[in-house]
Amino acid sequence: MNDKFYMKRAIELAKKGAGYVNPNPMVGAVIVKDGRIIGEGYHERYGQLHAERNALKSCSEDPKGATIYVTLEPCCHYGKTPPCTEAIIESGIARVVVGTLDVNPIVAGKGVKILKDHGIDVTVGVMEEEVKSLNKVFNKYIITGLPYVVMKYAMTSDGKIATRTGASRWISCEASRKKVHELRSRLSGIMVGVGTVIADDPLLTSRDSDINKNPIRIICDSNLSIPLDSQVVLDAANNKTIIATCKGNPDKMRALEGYGCEILKVPEKDGCVDLKVLMVMLGARGIDSILLEGGATLNYSALKTQIVDELQIFMAPKVFGGRAKSPVEGLGVDIPGKAIQLIPRNVSMVGKDIFIENEVSYQCLQE
Repeated sequence: MNDKFYMKRAIELAKKGAGYVNPNPMVGAVIVKDGRIIGEGYHERYGQLHAERNALKSCSEDPKGATIYVTLEPCCHYGKTPPCTEAIIESGIARVVVGTLDVNPIVAGKGVKILKDHGIDVTVGVMEEEVKSLNKVFNKYIITGLPYVVMKYAMTSDGKIATRTGASRWISCEASRKKVHELRSRLSGIMVGVGTVIADDPLLTSRDSDINKNPIRIICDSNLSIPLDSQVVLDAANNKTIIATCKGNPDKMRALEGYGCEILKVPEKDGCVDLKVLMVMLGARGIDSILLEGGATLNYSALKTQIVDELQIFMAPKVFGGRAKSPVEGLGVDIPGKAIQLIPRNVSMVGKDIFIENEVSYQCLQE
């Protein structure tokens, strides 16, 4: 077995923390001695033991002289838990293999240096790209303080998100809808426009997910026109709901707050909530990631203001035809050269649907 083999296992373990550790990174660890795995663990929940300490706790024999494979550089500071570097040194582990360095300035190479200073052999960069992708949410949030935004929509093979009458249930298959609920549970927040609330009255929870966690609901409502009897308002006492608005009468605000909603006053831009400012405000509240399930207008605004990091598309093998809505409307670009560029990262089948994962590139807009 080589380093890559054991790092793959550490990555598998790390993924088990998805949805539970935000805003911390997902981390997995595997301890190997004489070619045998003697311990493994992962960061299970925010505030609990880190992967390295869980792996050491699970060891079936003395880890002295062993190698530990860990996806992220071991921490070297006191936070919710003591430093993992301290536990590794005390255990007598001889070698540490790290997937990637931590981007957090309070660690960022310091953990590796401490281990080396104590005579431990350290290797960095094994399966580094895979590990960085695993923690793309954490990396962006730590570096910028802004949430990682995933735009998601389902469309037909001719690019429609509804029929000419506005009917949209259901475009995607049951397996795709389950995957969306799982994604909701893994990210901190879910954002829609008030138009979606008025048209569909969604609950915006992760009902069909194995992870028992609902995202924070964020409603972009420039004029505070959300109905008081909408599901997200009536359920606000049970699941945190933020309404971002530019204006609205004080009586309506008090009524919404009475239901448990948080009203967030955001500056106006072009008659709507300034999405860039909103991202700063949400990041300051500890929201490290957002699933954008907006309508065509909000989708356009989000791409135009460059807040979207990733675009996930579920394409159903159906054709609606006609003049039905497309996923992104607004003014649009005037020439193909100004198109927002997507970098496809993965294409797979989910049930009968084609699932396309893209990174969003704004290079053309910046130029």
